[in-house]
Amino acid sequence: MADITRGVRSFTLGTAISRVTGLIREMVFAYLYGANTSTDAFQASFRLLDLLRDLFAETTLSSAIIPILTEEKTRGRKNQNLLASNIFNLLFIVTGVITILCIIFAPYLVRVIAFGFASVPGKFDLTARLAQTVLPFLLFVAFAAWAMSYLNTENKFFIPSVAPAWFNIFSILVPIMLYRYLISKGIDPIFGMAYGVLVGGLMQFGSQVPALVKNGFRYHFYLNLKEPALKKVIFLFIPVALGLASSRINVMVDTIMVSFLEERSMTWLHYAFRIMHLPLGLFGIAVGAVALPSLSKLVVETKFEELRKTLIDSLKLVFLLTIFSSVFIIFFSYPITRIIYERGKFSSFDTSATASALIFYIIGVPFASGLRNVASAFYALRDSKTPMYVSLGMVSVNVCLNYILMRFMSFRGIALATSISAFFNFFILFSILPKKVGNLETKGLIKYVLLITIGSIITSFIGIIIFNYLIKTFHPNLMIQVIALVIMCFFVLFIFYLFCKISNTKDAIRNLKQLFKR
Repeated sequence: MADITRGVRSFTLGTAISRVTGLIREMVFAYLYGANTSTDAFQASFRLLDLLRDLFAETTLSSAIIPILTEEKTRGRKNQNLLASNIFNLLFIVTGVITILCIIFAPYLVRVIAFGFASVPGKFDLTARLAQTVLPFLLFVAFAAWAMSYLNTENKFFIPSVAPAWFNIFSILVPIMLYRYLISKGIDPIFGMAYGVLVGGLMQFGSQVPALVKNGFRYHFYLNLKEPALKKVIFLFIPVALGLASSRINVMVDTIMVSFLEERSMTWLHYAFRIMHLPLGLFGIAVGAVALPSLSKLVVETKFEELRKTLIDSLKLVFLLTIFSSVFIIFFSYPITRIIYERGKFSSFDTSATASALIFYIIGVPFASGLRNVASAFYALRDSKTPMYVSLGMVSVNVCLNYILMRFMSFRGIALATSISAFFNFFILFSILPKKVGNLETKGLIKYVLLITIGSIITSFIGIIIFNYLIKTFHPNLMIQVIALVIMCFFVLFIFYLFCKISNTKDAIRNLKQLFKR
């Protein structure tokens, strides 16, 4: 478990840098463009890209590549590099063809995912043109995910996790540099974001190439569709991709439904979604990504008792981190949203709307994070079909919840439906897992979750009372508010640690000590 914790620390550090630059990217986006017809068009075009990106991004490819690449690694470096090169070459062909086809048929695809835009003059055409501009990003993100899978197999987590920071940096610089130029040419400046996405995607992959070479990768011009190891990867990949496709179908359904709600709803949900991904990316995805190579190694070595213990320990770690951070964000949702976004064309009304959506999104983060870890156990066992079937079943649940909740809660209902679906997805998959690996220590896990939830609520409540009092009393400027928020986060974490000491939550204390240990 100590190895996983160290890996999580490296992954989290890299991801933290990426997420911070991602937030700066969103702040720049909000400052330059605010919330309007053009931003809705960009978000919708990016949703189309997301639908394809998740099929070839980190979660999908790593889930299929790492278990088999780990197995090939035991047979020698040459076999490992041949398989990695074979995957890369096949990936280049497949994603290249898909990209070209999607650029050609972009207007028809946009008509499906955002047909509600047709009622606003020019909005539909703008969305289609933006989609055609950003679609080549699919190639770069697929290569970046492939590189991450190889490096994770080598237990290298920092470089892959910090790579998205390069994407964010260039997604910031390019639109800033092109903003006035595009306006002077009579082009909607939102295209600056689209060009930034392309340059940033290239840098996300390129930043990992030196680490690949340093860790022993050597490229081979090799393509063999009959290679047994490649077939194993493909057989794992297809169910994983279909399972992930179901989540993207949910996103597409969300996009369609939101397009009929009040103007700016899609943009508010997007900004809330970005903040929600802070704890999910920092902790939820981190633990799952680091646990997968370890779980795969234990499966190869047939150490199932150790596998069960490692899985429960990883779930305790991920619940500790995500429950605490999610509860903190719920209580501090308004000041967090205001500090990040409220400037330029982003108004206080936009802040309130985004913060309300954030609360309902963030409820589902612990379940989505736990799901990532449980799914990793299935992938390590070479079973990618079970998570796929459960994910596909959740599509109908999400659609029904969307339809019911949005009638009473508007765009907030979309966020709550996402969280409820994540809960059911986790619960069902976790209930099936004992049939694969044997009995798990469920009672101890439930007690642990309840204790850290209670502790998080109590300490975050104390924190927001103190924070609001200080803000109302001293009326500090933005920089002081940021510093105060960071200090308050560590203060709440400290009194949460004291709560764990008083309640004798030993696993939480051990995990916290390992995370902050040098």
